[in-house]
Amino acid sequence: MDDLRSILSSHHTKAKKEDTDIEAPSKPEPTVSEIPDIFFDEILPVYKLNRIEICLLMILYRGVWCRPNLYRKYGIGPLNSHIELAKSLEIGNDVLLQSLKNLENLGFIETIRSGQYFVRKYFTEENDRTFNQTYDNFL
Repeated sequence: MDDLRSILSSHHTKAKKEDTDIEAPSKPEPTVSEIPDIFFDEILPVYKLNRIEICLLMILYRGVWCRPNLYRKYGIGPLNSHIELAKSLEIGNDVLLQSLKNLENLGFIETIRSGQYFVRKYFTEENDRTFNQTYDNFL
């Protein structure tokens, strides 16, 4: 047994010293989107949106207000593919279209044309007026 210990203690790793000093790659930082507090304080408690409607509204909101968008001053953003969005939310296309219609009935969004949506910065017309949000004569 002593011979085995002496052999193992004298054994050196084949890895070069430089290889052991390399740090593991750091994890990327998560992205952050700015959502107005009024969404959490007023919209969620008052309007009782379901999970799909919340997810859909956040996707549209982030696309218009939180990411680079040529039409941001008009509050308009594209939804590139209804089919791809339905797949990513793991819902049917008919459920997606119904959720879009519900959000439109509540006044949070308006359909400009298929795949292009107007999204209110403060979610409701009253809140837009309260916070002096205009859309360059779009409305």
